[in-house]
Amino acid sequence: MKLNAIIVEDEETSRTILKNYLHKYCPHITVLGEAANIEDAVVLIRNTTFDVVFLDVEMPYGNAFDLLERVGDIDFETIFVTAYNHYAIEALNAHASYYLMKPISIDELIKAVDYVTAIKEKEHALQDEVLVAKTTGISGKITIPQQSGFEVLHTADILYCKADDNYTEIYLNNAKKKLVSKTLKYIEEALSTAAFARVHKSYLVNVNEIVKYQKGKGGSVILSNGKEIMVSASKKADLLAYFK
Repeated sequence: MKLNAIIVEDEETSRTILKNYLHKYCPHITVLGEAANIEDAVVLIRNTTFDVVFLDVEMPYGNAFDLLERVGDIDFETIFVTAYNHYAIEALNAHASYYLMKPISIDELIKAVDYVTAIKEKEHALQDEVLVAKTTGISGKITIPQQSGFEVLHTADILYCKADDNYTEIYLNNAKKKLVSKTLKYIEEALSTAAFARVHKSYLVNVNEIVKYQKGKGGSVILSNGKEIMVSASKKADLLAYFK
């Protein structure tokens, strides 16, 4: 799969080395543009359609995290490139796809590009399609506690679950909602043998009820009842792994 990229790096020599590496070792990557500072990078990002940015952390008058904050809604993957390893946690919090250390290792560069390519291939296959889950789901049951005992639900009837502090709201395909005095983590574990995916810290969805995936920083899923649920960027790869 061919991918378009941009490079944001203040050192011209580093930009040239990276471009040469990509041309030689990752020929399916096309570099559409370059920027040497945050101001130029903002313009480049807003006026270019691309899949991945190779982003230096340290730049004049700011850093990569300032840039991402200014850009706002992110629908591209980010590969951080830096000589400093103490930015790793911030990069993780910024949902980096990969973290490359300078001087760039060719092997690590190839791994980073392969990782992003795999994500984009899955997104491309799912875009604007009705999704078919790999798993057909288990026509099992789950019990939810009540004051008078417990209620039995068919897992196939559950559309999604939403966290509400130490409670969980379970939404069913008959438009009914059940409030359970259990955490979402507890419900997730109870449904671990069925086709449910944690797409966000607050949401667990029935994969078989997903009819569409929309790209974005993490993207979003549309369920069979029309409900749209945002996907956390850190959960995107796990979600896409459910689909062919």
